[in-house]
Amino acid sequence: MLVDRARVHLVAGNGGNGCVSFRREKYVPKGGPDGGDGGEGGSVFLEVHPHVRTLLDCREQPRYAAEHGKAGSGNNRTGGDGEDLVIRVPPGTVVRDSVGNVLADLTAPGERLLAARGGKGGRGNARFATSTHQAPRHAERGTPGEESWLELELKLIADVGFVGLPNAGKSTMLSRVTRARPKIAAYPFTTLEPNLGIVALDPERHFVASDLPGLIEHAHAGRGLGLQFLRHVERCRVLLVLVDVTSPSPRTDLDVVIGELSQYDPGLAARPRLVALTKADLLPPEERAGAAARAGIPEARVVSAHSGDGVTGLLEALWAELAREPAEAES
Repeated sequence: MLVDRARVHLVAGNGGNGCVSFRREKYVPKGGPDGGDGGEGGSVFLEVHPHVRTLLDCREQPRYAAEHGKAGSGNNRTGGDGEDLVIRVPPGTVVRDSVGNVLADLTAPGERLLAARGGKGGRGNARFATSTHQAPRHAERGTPGEESWLELELKLIADVGFVGLPNAGKSTMLSRVTRARPKIAAYPFTTLEPNLGIVALDPERHFVASDLPGLIEHAHAGRGLGLQFLRHVERCRVLLVLVDVTSPSPRTDLDVVIGELSQYDPGLAARPRLVALTKADLLPPEERAGAAARAGIPEARVVSAHSGDGVTGLLEALWAELAREPAEAES
């Protein structure tokens, strides 16, 4: 199950208290102050881990607390620092504060965000000794660690995004070109969450493809599953729009999809894209050659994920588009 939203409560560790202490040794009747400082509180970090795919752990365990710093002690001994807490998140995690401001967009493996800083350790009384105040009897308390509520949102990172109306053949295409096994059935909205797969053209050429749930008219306004998953399209460098060639009006279907993308984010309409007319195996063989022209989409490629006709050429065309695009995903 893809969990792409979570709200977490982060609590950094408090700093340890400083110590009030004086030397007590034989033959040293007036030993000076020797209270040590408190340790630093542990901080909370968010770190991108390539093997984490969802925000499920963050949703199931929404509260994270780092370790407190230890108090200082006599003989000028500093308290131990609290251990930092590192929360692993998937690539493509957008971090927002409680009012919606974006704090970070974590995409690269190993990238870190300091989400809650640990408190400072308090100074022991040895720090306050001066020539005129040789026996200070006070020390500082450690400062509290930061505490915050953060909203985490996952936007899948893929090279190619498969988009289209429900039942256009997106999941079937993904299962044809990758080892992914999304649910496939003969009814709309079979796909309820995005699926990822790796397309391997040869040992040196491969890219990540994402099958996104079907769009319907007014998806940009929250109808259907559109708003919930349209954000995943933002990360795709190239879009593959799949249109059912057996539809009464394939051109209208294409216009609906492009319109929804542009109304959600005008930049998506300008994103490099290819169009594929799917389910060509349902057409008589003599009608396949002119299917794109009859559909009013002459630039479209006519393919069949079921039989594999035209799929190899489509993948090569997608690779050519990717080669012209920057390697970094759009944000």
